[in-house]
This record gives sequence, C-alpha cells and structure tokens, in this order.
Amino acid sequence: MSELRVVVMGVSGCGKTTVGIALAERLGARFIEGDRLHPQANVAKMRAGIPLDDADRWPWLDAVASALANDRPIVVSCSALKRDYRDRLRTRSGVPLHFVHLAGDRASLAQRMAERPGHYMPVSLLDSQLATLEPPGAEEALTLAIDMPVETMVATALAEFKRGLS
Repeated sequence: MSELRVVVMGVSGCGKTTVGIALAERLGARFIEGDRLHPQANVAKMRAGIPLDDADRWPWLDAVASALANDRPIVVSCSALKRDYRDRLRTRSGVPLHFVHLAGDRASLAQRMAERPGHYMPVSLLDSQLATLEPPGAEEALTLAIDMPVETMVATALAEFKRGLS
C-alpha cells in the first residue's frame, strides 16, 4: 500500500480531517489538509458566507491534484463535491486515486460544523454544499457513514484498499 493516494471527500463537517489523519497514520502516509491549499480569495469568500463556484474551485483542485501527484503514500482531505471535480483530480494528478466519501445527514453535519470554533466555513454554507454534492457511486468511491467510529471507518477503508490491490 506504499503507492496509495487517497482522497477523503465530502461536505464540510463530515470529518474529512479526522478520518484523513487517522487513515494516514495507519498507512504511514503523509496527510495534507486540502483546505490549506485554497487561495486566500476562496477563504475570504467562504468566511463571508459566499459559496464558491466552479471558477473558484479549479485552481484549488489543481493544487490538490499536484499534491497527490508528487507524494506517496498520501492522504488528502478535499470536498470533491462534483464528479467533474473528482475527474479533474484524477486527470490532473495523472495517478490512480482512491476516494473515501464520508456521508451524513444535514442535522449531524450542521451540529459538527457549529462545534468547530474558529473555522472559516460557516454553517450557513452547508446547504449550498449539499446542493452541489454529486454523491459518488460504489464504482467511484467507498462511502462511509459519519456516525461510525473513526477506527471502524479506517479499518473498513484499509480492508477495501487491500481487496482492490490484490
């Protein structure tokens, strides 16, 4: 699994960072917080409660793809909300990617977001993220429910990666 490149994806508040860090630790991989790759203009828009559009996201997705292409094993957190975004990550990185989609209900996501002090992403943007989300099918990503314990999510993902690599 030393060649793995994993994208932990989903809307804000789903636990991408928590699961991504735990997964990276188990894989002995580098973890990159995808939010840190956003241009400052994107952060300012989100902080102001303005949803990002595709034009805002393309440079960010290209930065995420570059990180995925240049390091392995690696785990990156990235919302990757649309199929086009995931396709761009695949194309621009030029390497096989494994997507882990963290899915939950709106109430749980909103509660998690409200409990993150100092995060620039306001709860008011959750609905726009949910509206933008094109959930990946089983052929594209492993989908895990956010109400599972983190260790269970990590173990499930590792088992799926192992099965896919055999």
